[in-house]
Amino acid sequence: EADQVRHNQAYQQAQTAPLNQPVSWNNPNTGASGTVTATRDGNNQSTGAYCREFRQTVTIGGQTQEAYGRACRQPDGSWKIVQ
Repeated sequence: EADQVRHNQAYQQAQTAPLNQPVSWNNPNTGASGTVTATRDGNNQSTGAYCREFRQTVTIGGQTQEAYGRACRQPDGSWKIVQ
């Protein structure tokens, strides 16, 4: 649970960080770590919403996994993962 909180904090920071600048997180209690990097941004063609594509890495127990996704800003200012 603490790993997820730290990851979510990094994800929030990455929403406004410059493109291709990794935002790192780690939990010294569990040894888990990772990065969230915004890799591309632009507007959704159908809704006009501002969106960003992200690359995420997570290392737990010495094993690193990578994931990709996209999030779009909602009218209330929050972000929603759409892919």
